[in-house]
Amino acid sequence: MNDSAITTIVAGLRHSYQQGVTRPEAWRRAQLQQLRRMLTERAADFEAALFDDLSKSPAEAQLTEIGFLVSEIDHSLDHLSAWMRPKRVSAPLALQPAAAKVVREPLGLALIIAPWNYPLMLALSPLVGALAAGNAAVIKPSEIAPATSAALALLVPEYLDRRAIAVIEGAVPETTQLLAERFDHIFFTGSGNVGRIVAKAAAEHLTPITLELGGKSPVYVDDTVNLADAARRIVWGKFINAGQTCVAPDYVLGRREVLGRLAPKLTDAIHELYGSAVQNNPDFGRIVSDSQFARLV
Repeated sequence: MNDSAITTIVAGLRHSYQQGVTRPEAWRRAQLQQLRRMLTERAADFEAALFDDLSKSPAEAQLTEIGFLVSEIDHSLDHLSAWMRPKRVSAPLALQPAAAKVVREPLGLALIIAPWNYPLMLALSPLVGALAAGNAAVIKPSEIAPATSAALALLVPEYLDRRAIAVIEGAVPETTQLLAERFDHIFFTGSGNVGRIVAKAAAEHLTPITLELGGKSPVYVDDTVNLADAARRIVWGKFINAGQTCVAPDYVLGRREVLGRLAPKLTDAIHELYGSAVQNNPDFGRIVSDSQFARLV
């Protein structure tokens, strides 16, 4: 997609927001309901896309992506009216006899830049919040998960209001052009290196940002726990999505004697959960690309 097309799309979405399209509760509720409908009616399409990109089994796709999103939408629908309701607060004595209240206002146009490891959930979870808050949004899926990106580009315009929500596919050039546009909030999930680029671009427009950049996640095991249970939980957290989770356990801390007793139980847990021939296990995902595999080994 060329630069002028991206500029035109962003301008159109901003115009819709400025015209008040996204503000009414009825619109917000309808979009959340449509998003839920898309996820349930087209679940098989998303499962197939996630399998193409990550060899993610349908059960794992439902657990970590589709079902997660449906639950978040249901929570938002249940609480939307209360979130939108003005909240009365006390006024300072110097302003008496005044009355005061907090009125929650939408920010405007949001940009969501999604990663490849949970390419559906981390594209649409921020969208749930954006829609509930009455914002317009651009979704930029990850080009490293092309099947999921294509599914989003096809289905989001079919189910959601094109006046206020758009999907823009592409790689670095498209992301760079998007970051040159002015947004009212940017939500980015990815690496620290790219996070710095996003933060620098956002600073040009004083745009507030949410950066989820992962990191190293330790597990501490003390001598009071059931080590077999702890091993199964650690292995499940580490091996789900073939380890491609930003909060997956990276290392275990504990007393030397505890770790010595834990180590063989971790091996047992791997065999119990995934078998001894993981390469033949259809329920175990795969590394997303050859370049990511090479980075790991």
